[in-house]
Amino acid sequence: MSLTDREWWAVIHGMGFGALFLLAFAGGLAGLYSLRPGLVTTRGIVERTRRLLLGTWGMAVAAWGTVITGTWIVYPWYRDAADPEAPRTLLLASEATANWHEFGMEWKEHVAWIAPILATVVAFGVTYYGRRLIEHQGVRRALMVTFVAAFAVAGVAGALGAFITKVAPVR
Repeated sequence: MSLTDREWWAVIHGMGFGALFLLAFAGGLAGLYSLRPGLVTTRGIVERTRRLLLGTWGMAVAAWGTVITGTWIVYPWYRDAADPEAPRTLLLASEATANWHEFGMEWKEHVAWIAPILATVVAFGVTYYGRRLIEHQGVRRALMVTFVAAFAVAGVAGALGAFITKVAPVR
């Protein structure tokens, strides 16, 4: 099995940064959820906060890596007007697949940028509050909601990307 340069970049974009984002989300959400009074000792708060900082910043970096590689590396190949086999051209050629472009790629191209912004907000919140996050349960819950929103936006973008790639892959 061999991959072209474009296929490698698609793998880096989706399976590399995208998968890292999903893993960091799972760890970060568990860390935020478990940071509640009565569940951890003072020593445990220090240890969990360190992991939470790494996890949330890891998720933010992975989210930025995903949208940057998607927007400036993979997406230009998708819409290449000079290539009659470009995925955008193939999708728009049929009414049956035009919605994959009209909705799917619009989401991926524009709305997906919300995910790294929200992930960065969470990472800054965890950095700012640090160990004091256990004292501010309202902030912790707000960060969890923001974290889940970042995941949801990225999850929709990732699913649409997988479906679009199945219908019209970048070659």
